[in-house]
Amino acid sequence: MQLKALIGETGLSYEAVARAVCAVAAECGAPLRTNKSAIEHWISGAVPRGNTPRFLATALSRRLGRLLTPADLGLPTATDAEDDTIGLSLGADPLDSLLPMWRYELDRRSLLAASAYSVAVAALPLDHVRELAARTRAARTGHMVGMAEVRAVRDMISAFSDIDERHGGQHGRSALVTYLRDDVAPLCRGRFHTDDVRRQMLSAAARGVHLLGWKSYDAGQQGLAQRYYLQSYALAKESGVPGHAGFVMRTMAMQGLRLHRPEHCLDLAETGLGLAVGRVDAQTEALFHVVHAHTLAKSGKGRAALAAVDHARTLLTGAPGDEVPFWALAWGPPAASVYSRAAKVHEALGDHRAAAGQYALAATARPAATYARIVALDLVAGAEMHLKRGSIEEACATWHQAIDHMSGVRSVRTRKAVARMRGDLTRFRARGLRCVADLDERGREFLART
Repeated sequence: MQLKALIGETGLSYEAVARAVCAVAAECGAPLRTNKSAIEHWISGAVPRGNTPRFLATALSRRLGRLLTPADLGLPTATDAEDDTIGLSLGADPLDSLLPMWRYELDRRSLLAASAYSVAVAALPLDHVRELAARTRAARTGHMVGMAEVRAVRDMISAFSDIDERHGGQHGRSALVTYLRDDVAPLCRGRFHTDDVRRQMLSAAARGVHLLGWKSYDAGQQGLAQRYYLQSYALAKESGVPGHAGFVMRTMAMQGLRLHRPEHCLDLAETGLGLAVGRVDAQTEALFHVVHAHTLAKSGKGRAALAAVDHARTLLTGAPGDEVPFWALAWGPPAASVYSRAAKVHEALGDHRAAAGQYALAATARPAATYARIVALDLVAGAEMHLKRGSIEEACATWHQAIDHMSGVRSVRTRKAVARMRGDLTRFRARGLRCVADLDERGREFLART
């Protein structure tokens, strides 16, 4: 049996395999209860239900360090899962991977939405950079594309991004998929007035696909987000626009850190930084250094992490008038992103006071009307730092500010943040603190109406 042989190769007990499968399912927002007996039944020929075969394949992939599908385990796949590896490779043309992904999105199928984050996939951009060969630039037929079309695509992606930040990732997602599929993809396969126009169009498309990854991330669909980031990287790399591919690698490092999957994160951040230094403006370069700092902190290199944060801050103040590329504004003003990521560095190093201060700076550095969700989440993180310092009153006040910004936002992350807040308040309820009771009630009402 293929499954029995692969489990034997991992060296894990059946109980450990069951725990690993449940962990993958939880990451995908699909809590699962399984145990040693279930593993034994599957080895004997029973077929796991629903998405469980894919959760099992991901769990074994992580242990063995190579990508496995349910078919590799000898398990049947759902009839609509014509290719469980869609979007998990770097092909000659990223659109060949994106078009079937978009078809699944618009058909409301659950295959990709429930996919898990893959450690093996996180390493693909690293291999791609190391083994980079000249990309084929075949002549394409169709409409002659100029900078007017590039500007139109940028304007539309910016509009979708603004809606995403104000109202959450669940707003406008199908519309964005349709726009990229029906309008942007044909432009990418058109004929271009100049090679620079071609580069800028592919870069604009990469930004749109990156936004789809961000929307998926906000919806808690981490595997799907990863696939979009990978294809965004491929488009950015094909564009040849300096720094853009490295920026997507930076995003992939951030996702891995957020999911507590540190494998490859330091390499992704360092490789992305290497693709940017000397090729982008100072503010954009600061974005790379501060994420590199976070990966250093998570790797136990505290002194180097703080030095990288200081360098990022120096870059911010050194050339504030430089023009920042379109794709580097994914999360608003660079300064806000640097403050927010610096806070995570201090948090990782256990300096909760410094972290709270940086989160507060990040929240005030973004226009609140435009970036409601991310401002709210920075405030939530700041409140959690106050709580870890033992300042419950300051934590409650900051949480109230965060909820003020969540009105009209449809986001899995904001709901989870409020639910987590109510859990954190549990140990304080018995003390009879008025600020705790008021905040808990407000959190309960928020969750009831969203």
